[in-house]
Amino acid sequence: MLNAPLIAGNDIRSMDDATKRILLNRDLLDVNQDWSGAQGRKVRDDGDQEVWAKRMSDGSVAVVLLNRGTSNAAVGATAAELGLPAARTYRVKDLWSKEEHASAGTIRGGVPAHGAVTYRVWTGGAKLGPLTSFTLTGPELVEADRPFTVSTSLVNDGTSPLMAARVQLQVPDGWVLDGSAVRETPSVRPGGSFTATWTVTARPIMAAATVKITAAAGYRTTAGTQARWSEIAPPLVTAPPKGSNGVSGLPFVSELNGWGPVERDRSNGEQSAADGRTITIGGVQYATGLGVHATSSVRIYLGAACTKFSALVGVDDEKEGRGSVAFRVVGDGRELATTPVLLGGAAAVPIDADLTGVRMLDLQVTDGGNGNDSDHADWASASITC
Repeated sequence: MLNAPLIAGNDIRSMDDATKRILLNRDLLDVNQDWSGAQGRKVRDDGDQEVWAKRMSDGSVAVVLLNRGTSNAAVGATAAELGLPAARTYRVKDLWSKEEHASAGTIRGGVPAHGAVTYRVWTGGAKLGPLTSFTLTGPELVEADRPFTVSTSLVNDGTSPLMAARVQLQVPDGWVLDGSAVRETPSVRPGGSFTATWTVTARPIMAAATVKITAAAGYRTTAGTQARWSEIAPPLVTAPPKGSNGVSGLPFVSELNGWGPVERDRSNGEQSAADGRTITIGGVQYATGLGVHATSSVRIYLGAACTKFSALVGVDDEKEGRGSVAFRVVGDGRELATTPVLLGGAAAVPIDADLTGVRMLDLQVTDGGNGNDSDHADWASASITC
């Protein structure tokens, strides 16, 4: 989209399938190599969702629908926002699936979490089937034996109706739905949508196991039968066991880290997993804890079953006196404890927090306000009492 040089820095004899699919996708290459030289531009920014458009030499527009969020989303823009001329219909080609559909003027797609959809759009296409988007959304996590809600949305952005639309939800064996897994509607008019909602009760499978919930949509159009699907994979969580629990031994709901992965029972190290050293703060070594790099956030499910968090925190000695960080303990969005900015080479500082009633715990590290260079931080001997 931005006309960056396309360079294969790998041995073409041993490239993986994902790389091959990119380098051999003629439609994507055409976008990258278009002779007009026009760069793509961001035409919509809705926070985690963005729309980028690039004017092509033949008058069409290449479109990327980007979802930086953690849940599926319908992302789109109008033809006018994309810089297309006014027309009764627009021909929309998905540059990965190669499917072509007609839009009445809104160019939209169902985009998975941390994913993207790439289209190329021309005026015309009146004889094509309607452009649709289909998304399944649900909670960030699933608690065993506690009901939760999932929803699907089937949107018709075409110029002709969807007939006999049918949506089916599939959940793991043993889970309970409030009624039928199938929802139907006789038609979805152009510009309309069909939304279905289920209440689901999960049954225990394994602590912090990731489970898949899938929805499939089918319908008839003027161009024949079409199908769409969408999926979510929330972790199935349970509260930590009673007693004192080392944080490094607990499952994470999510983690963000400024350099490489969050490390358990070792310092942050570099970008590879398990490349850290013994956690060391101010010359003192610690056998357990978390090694992170600002800006960092680790989320842990407690389920209101725990009472206390404690740790010794500071900058790891592997950065040889450099680095400055601050630590925050946050429960259900509320700050429970914090430290001032701590400098490299200093002794560890204790941090404790009352966790009574807290369902979701976030352990956060910020960069001290001067950038995150050398900001290797440790939650040494971190424990949670339940």
